[in-house]
Amino acid sequence: MTGKGGVGKTSVAAATGLRCAELGHKTLVLSTDPAHSLADSFDLELGHEPRKVKENLWGAELDALMELEGNWGAVKKYITEVLQARGLDGVQAEELAILPGMDEIFGLVRMKRHYDEGEFDVLIIDSAPTGTALRLLSLPEVGGWYMRRFYKPLQSMSATLRPLFEPFFKPITGFSLPTNEVMDAPYEFYQQIEALEKVLTDNTQTSVRLVTNPERMVIKESLRAHAYLSLYNVSTDLVIANRIIPDQVDDPFFQKWKENQSVYKQEIYDNFHPLPVKEVPLYSEEMCGLEALERLKDTLYKDEDPSQVYYAENTIRVIQEDSHYSLELYLPGIPKEQIKLNKTGDELNVRIGNHRRNLVLPQALAALQPSGAKIEEDYLKIKFSTPS
Repeated sequence: MTGKGGVGKTSVAAATGLRCAELGHKTLVLSTDPAHSLADSFDLELGHEPRKVKENLWGAELDALMELEGNWGAVKKYITEVLQARGLDGVQAEELAILPGMDEIFGLVRMKRHYDEGEFDVLIIDSAPTGTALRLLSLPEVGGWYMRRFYKPLQSMSATLRPLFEPFFKPITGFSLPTNEVMDAPYEFYQQIEALEKVLTDNTQTSVRLVTNPERMVIKESLRAHAYLSLYNVSTDLVIANRIIPDQVDDPFFQKWKENQSVYKQEIYDNFHPLPVKEVPLYSEEMCGLEALERLKDTLYKDEDPSQVYYAENTIRVIQEDSHYSLELYLPGIPKEQIKLNKTGDELNVRIGNHRRNLVLPQALAALQPSGAKIEEDYLKIKFSTPS
């Protein structure tokens, strides 16, 4: 589940978990949002490890510090040693050893671990708001770029030079050269994240549910999120329009608001077509506690199984047409003039606003050059031809 902050995605994630558990699916709802609110939704104290909420249902809130200690301990210890040698005290060094973006990385690693263990039938991720969630999607690709160009050569060089320089290094600098354990840890993480990417982009088992509200700014944010998800080849299968004022509310104070919502609600259906849309009313009470979530669950799913894939869109396609190829990206609602393309070697850079993706091209396209692009039926169709 993802969406703009405050749209109700945590409540929707919790209610979805309730329905899956009710159907007999062993379900984990995992919050990776640094500002956790899943415990508030269930009205139950949650921690880093899964806690049973009710039959077939568990909840957990990711603790990046605990994940760091369990999986990155050697690296953290080494960074702390380096910082202390440069004059920082213990507390400052410990804090700075947690690099920016580590919580996003450990969110991915945690997902991969639960997937590999296979303990749960359904894994529901209550993700951070869309901006942070989209950064998560770029990690496998960005990490791969750095690993291929910089990290692997550095790792090999370190393994070779460490025995020669270690006796002289620490007396001069105050800290040791990184051990093999320290050097191996980032690459092991990258391998896990790269493997998870295959799961995230498999639309037969993974999809994103977008939660939105019938408001102009929220709809625009949701449309951007849908386009960017498609850019990363992650399928969106359902849109949930939350907090719609019910028809029975006839107080004049809400009349203008209801009229605006009617317009924006139609925009949601039009702009996200052909994705299915579910409507959720604005409730008179907070969605906290199992009783409230039961009502939300019944509104959302009735007799349905939410573990199904509601819509399996093919977001990236490679088409061979006579003597040339076309790469097709599903980018709904994005005008052609907002898209910038650039090819370097075997990578195609696609930029929409301040979001960018480096697509590693299939071998059939790597030796070719883009020779034209057009938007047709929400697909950006890029034609590749032999260089002249």
